[in-house]
Amino acid sequence: MNIGGWDIALIDLYPAGLMLAVLVFQLYFYLRYIRLPKAKPVPPAEQQRPKHAGDQLDLFSDDVRGVSVVVAARNEAHNLSDYLHSLLEQDYPMFEIIVVDDGSEDNTRDVLDEFMHHYPRLRRTFVPQHARIISSKKLALTLGIKAARFDYLIFTDADCRPASKYWIWEMMNGFDQTAETDVVLGFGAYFKGKGLLNRLIRYDTLFNGLHYLGAARCRHPYMGVGRNLAYKKEWFLSHNGFSPYIGERAGDDDLIVNRYAKGRTTATVTCPDSVTWSPAKRTWQEWWHQRRRHLSVSPHYTFLSKLRLGAEPLSRAVWYSTAAVLIARSATVFPADREYGIILLSTVVLLLLPRLILRAVVLNLSAHRLGYIPKGMHAGITPSDLILWDILLPLCNLWILIFPTRKPTRW
Repeated sequence: MNIGGWDIALIDLYPAGLMLAVLVFQLYFYLRYIRLPKAKPVPPAEQQRPKHAGDQLDLFSDDVRGVSVVVAARNEAHNLSDYLHSLLEQDYPMFEIIVVDDGSEDNTRDVLDEFMHHYPRLRRTFVPQHARIISSKKLALTLGIKAARFDYLIFTDADCRPASKYWIWEMMNGFDQTAETDVVLGFGAYFKGKGLLNRLIRYDTLFNGLHYLGAARCRHPYMGVGRNLAYKKEWFLSHNGFSPYIGERAGDDDLIVNRYAKGRTTATVTCPDSVTWSPAKRTWQEWWHQRRRHLSVSPHYTFLSKLRLGAEPLSRAVWYSTAAVLIARSATVFPADREYGIILLSTVVLLLLPRLILRAVVLNLSAHRLGYIPKGMHAGITPSDLILWDILLPLCNLWILIFPTRKPTRW
């Protein structure tokens, strides 16, 4: 076929056309779901924050809503010692922290006793020692929810630290986005560390976080993370809590959102003050175990959620496969027709560069707006991250889904 004076073989037009189609889809995906809009500043009057530390709000006003922060902890004495104070010292007029001791065998109880001497907002409950359940964390969270005094619940983990003392305020602002909001999704970040594993975890967390937050903004919520999640107590109880999937090892956060959260009643908060931070896994084995646990519940997602989640990785597979085909074709024709081989390679480059640039700009800009990485592109997502993890992470997920572990684990 003659195009612009060049004789192009039909066998080469098909993969090039397919790459172009995937490029259009990827542009749509990144600009609609992954791109994080700049957060609009909320007027202090609407935020209800005291302007000064000495200012007081009327605790009996209808505008002040009590909040119960629920934390499930199993052998978390060290993390509680490091991070619990950041929850207890939140600048919010009416809240409580409920820590559920899930059969800890370390000195978790002693640590909590010490904190309770200094912080009257802290309450403690526990999972009975004789409890036998696959996922004791669901039981722990259920006990914490039933013990909560307030209808607004915020969940985080024992190893998490809010980015700001206004974290509760920001999460509660999510409930103000619509009068009928039941669920608020926040972002759970990981501290920056050294090594390849930390880079992988932070990239994966950023991409997945932007995806589920973007999907919720488009009224397609499919998951949340237990490190930073809020919902109303009555909403949880109206859906019988975790009982429909109590036999699953995981899913205390993403499954409840996937099954019951609706687009019109789900809100997101994405300002830096709303983020929680926690340490990432330090060994590949720990990360692999965590990833297996998270993916073990994905088969229970709704059909539409699976369809939306599978479309982007599938487009990536098609993208790289067709690029490989064109590169292989250029290598075969290059000795006989050098000019035509250069045309094929140039086509691949021209189709690859826009996607690479788009991903770099969108991911880095969105990360800056979350406060996940400091300003300056050099400190953010690098081209090597974009290419390496873009290929390897879907392969890891595919391997885990095809060869799931049968080894039972709690939590």
